[in-house]
Amino acid sequence: MAAAFRKDLQYYKFCLYGFLKNLRFFEPFLYLFFLEKGLTFLQIGTLITVREITRNLLEIPTGILADSFGRRKTMILSFVFYIGSFLIFYFTSGFVIFIIAMLFYSFGDAFRTGTHKAMIFEYLKIRGWEEQKVHYYGHTRSASQLGSAVSSLLAAAIVFYTGNYGLIFLFTGIPYFLDLLLMISYPKELDGPAVGLDRTGIKRNFKKILGEVINSFKNSVLIKSISNVSIYSGYYQATKDYLQPVLQAIATGLALHLGMQGEKATAILVGLIYFLLYFLTSFASRNSGKLADFFRNLRTPLNISLVTGLVIGAVAGLCSTGSATIVVILSIVLFIGIYITENIRKPIGIGYITELLNKDILATVLSTESQIKSLYAALLAPLLGFFADKYGIGIAMIIISSLVLVIVPLILIREGRKVKNTGA
Repeated sequence: MAAAFRKDLQYYKFCLYGFLKNLRFFEPFLYLFFLEKGLTFLQIGTLITVREITRNLLEIPTGILADSFGRRKTMILSFVFYIGSFLIFYFTSGFVIFIIAMLFYSFGDAFRTGTHKAMIFEYLKIRGWEEQKVHYYGHTRSASQLGSAVSSLLAAAIVFYTGNYGLIFLFTGIPYFLDLLLMISYPKELDGPAVGLDRTGIKRNFKKILGEVINSFKNSVLIKSISNVSIYSGYYQATKDYLQPVLQAIATGLALHLGMQGEKATAILVGLIYFLLYFLTSFASRNSGKLADFFRNLRTPLNISLVTGLVIGAVAGLCSTGSATIVVILSIVLFIGIYITENIRKPIGIGYITELLNKDILATVLSTESQIKSLYAALLAPLLGFFADKYGIGIAMIIISSLVLVIVPLILIREGRKVKNTGA
């Protein structure tokens, strides 16, 4: 089915939002930054858990706040917290203070996740383009991945010329400030059924939305669908950055052969690999709708890609235990496969979930999806860090991938039905 939506001004604003939001210059070097500061993999995993648990606790309240008070205002507050987090990372050091920075980042994530997706689907509803949701969201997510690709090259240039991993946090504040300004320019109609500062109205809307959410989660198919989408996203969040130390190990060997400083070689290799990685994930997101069209329903590609992604992760771990150059290169390719799988799955998964929902509670339920993803990531990250410290990254990947594969039969999606409106 060909995409029939119009690429109007708001379409390009949605894409620009994703592009700027993914100019996270710190991301390709985050674990290397932490390792340089003397943190262990377990401490790094703990920081990830702090981020995910805090976001987990805030997801539903902030989703309800977005649906009640206005999505644009919630998004603006999100970017204020993000910028605060970046400043703490840049100006301070140490495991304890990094926990505070992660808390700020969690607040930013909690106010953002689910909210912007709800704005997109609200816009599609207003324009009568709801049937194009997988294609449309795939396009906007593609712009986000393109931002990540560009970000990788710019981050590599910063590290190459300065040798300072910390500076990448300071530079990330610039696109995030621009995104804050972009949010202000969004049309008010995307706020959804907001009720402003009227306390009685907020309370009434809060009860209505809470009632809708409770009714929605009586649907076992919806619960299983959200778990299906979330568990791989959580696995992805916990494992994806272990690509960085694998690349650093290769870069160190190259530096010895080329007579180059280790940090410069790492910057070049990480920048190029992440540019290629995000270029491929951008392509994957953009074409997820076309892939979905090959199947009679959206649940089939979700089930297939879930199993495939976890098997790829296990084999990537197995290859990471080897020392032969070709085997290590294969492990990098497979790590990239983990990223590509997530970016094929995400638009399809979100599109499938929205088919089951009353559109008035999109921000709340999509925030719930993100919350469950955070819970999975919070559980897996310290386990992965513990096993990585004890047995190495490869064995840790095999163990975690196998554990998640054991759960898969419980969350395979079968037949779905739409959640009925309570009429509240």
